[in-house]
Amino acid sequence: MNEKLTRRAFLGAAGGAALALAACNDGGEGGGGGDEGGSEGGSESTTGGAVLTVGSAYGPSSFDPANCSSAFCLSANMNVMEGIYDIDFHDYSTRDGLCVGDPAWVDDTHSEITLRDGAAFSDGTPVTPEDVIFSYERATAEGGMYVSFLTMITGIEKKDDKTLTVTVTIPKFSLLKERLGIIKVMPQTLTVDEAAAKPVGTGPWMYDEVSDTYVVMVPNPNYNGAHPAQDTQLRIDSMTDPTARVTAQSEGTTLISESVPPDSIAQVEGAGCRVDQVNGFGTRFIMFNVKKAPWDDVKVRQAVMYALNTDNMIANAFSGLANKPSCYLPSTFTNYHKASTVYEYDLDKATALLTESGVTPGTIELRTTDNAQVVSMGTQAQQDLQALGFTVNLTSDQSPATYAAIDQADDSWDILIAPGDPSCFGGDTDLLLNWWYGDNIWMKTRCAWNGSDEWKRVNELMAQALGQSGADQQNSWNEVFDILADNCVLYPILQVVTPTASWIENASPAGQKVTSNFAGIGTTGVSLTDVATVNG
Repeated sequence: MNEKLTRRAFLGAAGGAALALAACNDGGEGGGGGDEGGSEGGSESTTGGAVLTVGSAYGPSSFDPANCSSAFCLSANMNVMEGIYDIDFHDYSTRDGLCVGDPAWVDDTHSEITLRDGAAFSDGTPVTPEDVIFSYERATAEGGMYVSFLTMITGIEKKDDKTLTVTVTIPKFSLLKERLGIIKVMPQTLTVDEAAAKPVGTGPWMYDEVSDTYVVMVPNPNYNGAHPAQDTQLRIDSMTDPTARVTAQSEGTTLISESVPPDSIAQVEGAGCRVDQVNGFGTRFIMFNVKKAPWDDVKVRQAVMYALNTDNMIANAFSGLANKPSCYLPSTFTNYHKASTVYEYDLDKATALLTESGVTPGTIELRTTDNAQVVSMGTQAQQDLQALGFTVNLTSDQSPATYAAIDQADDSWDILIAPGDPSCFGGDTDLLLNWWYGDNIWMKTRCAWNGSDEWKRVNELMAQALGQSGADQQNSWNEVFDILADNCVLYPILQVVTPTASWIENASPAGQKVTSNFAGIGTTGVSLTDVATVNG
């Protein structure tokens, strides 16, 4: 688990477009990188001092760093809020955030971390150990979004004005920095409402304007870390309409754009942009209502998995920019293991499994969220399951309405197809497993698999793996991957490729581009550490 993904292993080319790996390898946490030398024609160019513009595929909701799940807000907060440690989302390695140096183990369950000298919030208030403790308590409050990720950390206490002691349940917990990276540090005076609307942090940027459609950030005058802002403003616009997002990027209104629609990549590249295509964890998953028949029968669930024509889904909904899973983890991830059951489209096998189960296909309720790709997948699944003999009523709705219906915990639904990507919180294997299969709403209410012997074994193995390393740890996770694949109660149908566009190799029509250290990431949002404009 201590082995890190290299950027070269993590970046993938898909859909016939080759990704320039050398350019991407320039990205990451390097110090302030920019384009040395002039632009074409020998004219002078300057780095920074302008407005860095980003087009987001998502809309904002709550910015609260202790309980944030919005793709827009998580990405924006990365520029404003520092973690106790920070995570590089190109490869999920960690770097110093508000704390410097590695945790120092005092004994098996106590570690000391040291605050950065002179750290202050953007309002000028010095950072204290009490602020870190407050932020930890907010992140671990009952009902919070991140609680299940942090259960192995049982307390953070002040040792002195510069040092905190972290107590863990797992001896010399190897993922301590990764999990501390989830905790974003805010002043203890910040109320929940203030945090949700406009949080105050210690990062290189601070919020200036926050609206329902965009945010504007300006440099934090009190930032004293290693990655200062270089531009006068950072603006992120919510552009949920793909056509608007593609137009803005092609015309140079935005210098960076996330989630380029697969069928628009050629258009954006033709305008002069580079499009990074990164194989990440991003999942389009299926979930069965195992509280009711026939979904409590593993053979029926497997029959559905074999009946889904994933090749058609990849071609029609993703223009080739997705992969068929052979494990819960993508094959590019360090702890990947080919699962004991791998689902390929096979209607004959699906029919045979359904016959073996003794189930007569009836009318079922298939729900999807309103994500355009997922809606297309739902239409394909409807056809595929009707070929298996079911009558399928298909309902597509916004995520809040979809989950509100499912969370009623009644029998009004049978199958859900939806997007999900916990890798926006971190990339370690336990975190990615815990998001769906831990002791949480997914297993208690939505899928309701937590009463099964298989779920209990999965959680036993997950807990065991956290205290292991090397081959022993991998073997525990391999057994988990096999159980999840065999039972397929909530499982990936596809793992997607994330395309991010940038004016980086060519200047926009306005004569701007971004520094050569920018690279797309495999989850939602964009990573802008040390990225700046290049003008002229």
